[in-house]
Amino acid sequence: MEKKVKKIRLADTDIEVTPIGLGVWQFAGGHGFNKYIWKSIEEETMNGIVKAALDGGINWFDTAEAYGGGRSERNLANALKAAGKKDEEVIIADKWMPIMKFAGSIRRTIDKRLEALDGYSIDLHQIHQPYSFSTKKAQMNVMADLVESGKIRSVGVSNFSKKKMIKAYDALKDRGLPLISNQVHYSLLHRNVEKNGVLDAAKELGMKIIAWMPLEQGVLTGKYHKDPSLAKNVTFIRRRIKPNINKQAKKSKAIMEVIEEIAQAHEVTPTQIALNWLINFHGDTVLVIPGASKVHHVEQNVGAMYFELSKDEMNRLDEITREYNKLD
Repeated sequence: MEKKVKKIRLADTDIEVTPIGLGVWQFAGGHGFNKYIWKSIEEETMNGIVKAALDGGINWFDTAEAYGGGRSERNLANALKAAGKKDEEVIIADKWMPIMKFAGSIRRTIDKRLEALDGYSIDLHQIHQPYSFSTKKAQMNVMADLVESGKIRSVGVSNFSKKKMIKAYDALKDRGLPLISNQVHYSLLHRNVEKNGVLDAAKELGMKIIAWMPLEQGVLTGKYHKDPSLAKNVTFIRRRIKPNINKQAKKSKAIMEVIEEIAQAHEVTPTQIALNWLINFHGDTVLVIPGASKVHHVEQNVGAMYFELSKDEMNRLDEITREYNKLD
């Protein structure tokens, strides 16, 4: 029996999602460039990850064209079918990669995205990066055309600055559509979105922030604080990508001690504390999409939706991470 959790409406659409979704970039692992980032995951494990997410109450999944050129999308679709889920029972967010492309590519590639998803709709289609040969207005116009033609249900962006996000918002507004979201790097250890104006602008515009890497590649689980040698199990690129896993763990030792103290008080894990803070500190503005390469990862993630941090606890986490993030 599926657990019940609150749903959050996206702008003035009829799309409602859980505060936590499942990111599935890792479903492209072991192939092409992605093999340098993610290790291969067995089909049985991917199916188990998706089933655990669904059983835990999650109703939406985030994938992208760039995640293996369709491999992540296909593996997600296969896992949803294995779980017996119909199209109308799940929400899927996809992304178009704009680098070295014109806006017309969005229209030309949409059928490939839908084919890879094998019968599942694209409920939220996002511009993956702010870099394209076309203007933001041109990109939004094509996206609006796809909404009007029924190919997609809504539009979002990813990694956009405040200025570029507002340009995209205004362009869609001219077409009578809302810009739903901006997907950005956000966690207790990476709070740049609070400094660069993106979060405040999103609140003002009624948009959602979708936080990618909300656990800092596992640093906020506490496992690298306890055993730095575990970083050797991570692929080279992920181990060396800034911020470096072990350096980040060493620098955040005092923060992790507070997270663990609060976790013990609630009889939950540091993972669940880190995610719970994100989805509650700013009301309903922030959604998170932690990935999972093992079933127990997603089982921990979903648990973050089923308890409440007190205001004092949330403020304490805010304060203890302010200096780390240079917010003051």
